[in-house]
Amino acid sequence: MKAIALFSGGLDSTLAMKLIIDQGIEVLAVNINTGFGSTKDRLEHMQSMCNQVGAELRIIDIQSEYLQDVLFDPKYGYGKNFNPCIDCHAKMFAVAKRIMEAEGASFLLSGEVMGQRPMSQNKDALQTVLDESNCDGLLLRPMSAKMLKPTIAEEMGWVNREKLEGITGRNRDRQMELAREIGLENFESPGGGCLLTDENFAKKMVDFIKHDTFLVEDIPVIKYGRHFRLQDGAKLVIGRDQADNAHLEAVESKKYMHIKTSPLVGPHSLISKNASQKDLEFALKAILTYCKTTPETEYTVSFDGSEMQVTPFNSRDVLKPFSVL
Repeated sequence: MKAIALFSGGLDSTLAMKLIIDQGIEVLAVNINTGFGSTKDRLEHMQSMCNQVGAELRIIDIQSEYLQDVLFDPKYGYGKNFNPCIDCHAKMFAVAKRIMEAEGASFLLSGEVMGQRPMSQNKDALQTVLDESNCDGLLLRPMSAKMLKPTIAEEMGWVNREKLEGITGRNRDRQMELAREIGLENFESPGGGCLLTDENFAKKMVDFIKHDTFLVEDIPVIKYGRHFRLQDGAKLVIGRDQADNAHLEAVESKKYMHIKTSPLVGPHSLISKNASQKDLEFALKAILTYCKTTPETEYTVSFDGSEMQVTPFNSRDVLKPFSVL
């Protein structure tokens, strides 16, 4: 017997897998990458959680499919920010069902807890995503199973319903108790794992789609750095720290030019390739204000195989009217 788990790397999904593995069922933990999960690489953490409970981990990339089918025209709308939670969950279940069929597995499971999140985990929403993904009966939610109708896995006797949980609401005492019982180590504190639920990230998304078509190649751009929309419409992204700089430097996109301040130590930056001369010059002067520079002194800044001598602004305040975030 084999099951496919939708796995976020969080405590709930880890415990849900453990409850099923303890019943002698093989579990494949599927982490579905939409591109908006986190700004940090969580692979090592997710692998650790799977190792501790005895599940195999597999990462499935659906970024292109997610942009095309879900993000910009969700049937059930958005949450408080840019988060199409119900449509997103339905897409993930549909993808997991495809994997289930390809793997010859018998059912699906997730770590959802009824009532934990008001929009996407109320009883009606939990049923809606099953209907939309054609997974009704196939998806077992071990953490709240006793509060929900029995699934095929329970009705067929593959899973003992009495060994599942009946957790509801936002209190996590029972989850913490289970974690202690199984000796789970280094698990994450609860929190929103999706960038689309973040208010500031949503502002960047709204600004972006006002000016351009959003593509998969834009995902790493929008996830990192300070974002500005300049006077003639150019997009400027300035790295905040070393990690930002590394991510922005790795961006491969025909839309942007990379701006470097070397040999000055400074942020790695991107600007729209079609930036006007006015926006480009403004951006170069602004970027220098994030370096150890002296106003009225000229510095060499390189971009797209070219160089320009510019002086920094006296203050970063000149950027405030153009800040997206």
